[in-house]
Amino acid sequence: MVTSPARTQRPSLASISISTVQSAPSGPTIQKQPLQLNLPATPLFGTDGIRGHAGDLLSAPLALQVGFWAGLVLQSHTTGSGPIILGQDSRNSSDMLAMALSAGLTAAGLEVWNLGLCPTPSVAYLAQTTGALGGVMISASHNPPEDNGIKFFGPDGAKLPLAVQAQIEAALRGNAVDVKPQLQGGDRWGQHYHRPELLSKYVESLHKPLLPAVNLQGMRIVLDLAWGAAANLAPEVFTAMGAEVICLHDSPDGDRINVNCGSTHLDPLRAAVKQHNAHIGFAFDGDADRVLAVDAQGRTVDGDYILYFWGQTLRQAQELPGDTIVSTVMANLGFERAWEKQGGKLLRTAVGDQYVHAEMLRQDAMLGGEQSGHILCRHYSVSGDGLLTALHLAALVRGAGTSLADLVDQSFQTYPQLLKNVRVEDRDRRLNWQNCDGLQNAIAQAEAHMGDQGRILVRASGTEPVIRVMVEAASAELATHWADNLVLAVQEHLT
Repeated sequence: MVTSPARTQRPSLASISISTVQSAPSGPTIQKQPLQLNLPATPLFGTDGIRGHAGDLLSAPLALQVGFWAGLVLQSHTTGSGPIILGQDSRNSSDMLAMALSAGLTAAGLEVWNLGLCPTPSVAYLAQTTGALGGVMISASHNPPEDNGIKFFGPDGAKLPLAVQAQIEAALRGNAVDVKPQLQGGDRWGQHYHRPELLSKYVESLHKPLLPAVNLQGMRIVLDLAWGAAANLAPEVFTAMGAEVICLHDSPDGDRINVNCGSTHLDPLRAAVKQHNAHIGFAFDGDADRVLAVDAQGRTVDGDYILYFWGQTLRQAQELPGDTIVSTVMANLGFERAWEKQGGKLLRTAVGDQYVHAEMLRQDAMLGGEQSGHILCRHYSVSGDGLLTALHLAALVRGAGTSLADLVDQSFQTYPQLLKNVRVEDRDRRLNWQNCDGLQNAIAQAEAHMGDQGRILVRASGTEPVIRVMVEAASAELATHWADNLVLAVQEHLT
């Protein structure tokens, strides 16, 4: 457990009119009071915390309120008195939101340990290993620079349960909450400390399962760091393993994070892998909780392939209970049928790593993740971690004595799968798309025509203002035809 730093003079806090605290025979209670925030009617918490356009939904007043109420709710779920671990990505709005959030947390009586720029999984790891009450990451992951987000982790390093998120949101909306705030006495205010040195413990945790038995000497690896949260750490992490590292977009840049680079734009990585004759390339998103790979031929190695390869390795080591992998409804049929052919079992959940993680716990599964490259391996981490996943994929390629391209050739053929995003700015219409008869009729027509030759998935993104349309079919022509039809239906009925 990491102990608190020596106490310093407390920073002054601006007057915060958030709530009324009154004493009662059973202890202090929070009185319901209008919060005067312009909140949408739809839920604030999506599949990955609260996310939206910085300055609009994601404002300093909202972040302050979120910090205060989250601080009270987190305290009500524990008898401990540990800190809150706080981290952020490189977005221009991240400083503003981190400061406001910290003000709210310290107003709730909590101690904040601010890591500064860091990958999301480092917050989860340190929340789990330092005796913290939880962690908070300021990031919008793979979203464009103008967006931002707030995501919470519990003391176990996992994302907060939905019920706890709902309790925080209820308080934000001025509804009664059952919390026992610790705001009495002369020591009522929390403290804020800068603790970037703690990141060395996270880096050590990445290397510990591999070194000294495994090294990456002789491997030339290209890293696309997306101008984001892993820019300062990733080169060190791979160089320490012995790899020759070539970096792209490798400085923090709030104006360019995720712009035509990283895990959502693989063309620069493909070009660099070929230019430098590299063995493998890795592309991270803005907060480095996910990763996609590129082989020496420039082919994309997505989360389905990563789960397949890692699953094989764990299975051979008898470390994959029930030969089970948990993925989502997005997982490719080619992956599923290849894994089942080996005697394995693939379980599907709704899209979102929190759903994957919950199913892994229910099934006592050790490996799961998403096609997008968000991979969870409970042997090594409780959260998705792009750096950890990339290291282990490189290590298993090295251990196989072959190339990633050869492993891809020997694995499976994917079914043609098209994913199209349709921007729907109206939040209510987007989140209630299932009530749209016109779109439902279009989906039913497509499913009837494809039969067992394909499948359809339409959903509202939990992180962006888009409707995602996915069509998977036995042929590319069939997938393209029905994907185009459904995109037109979304545009006609929802935009």
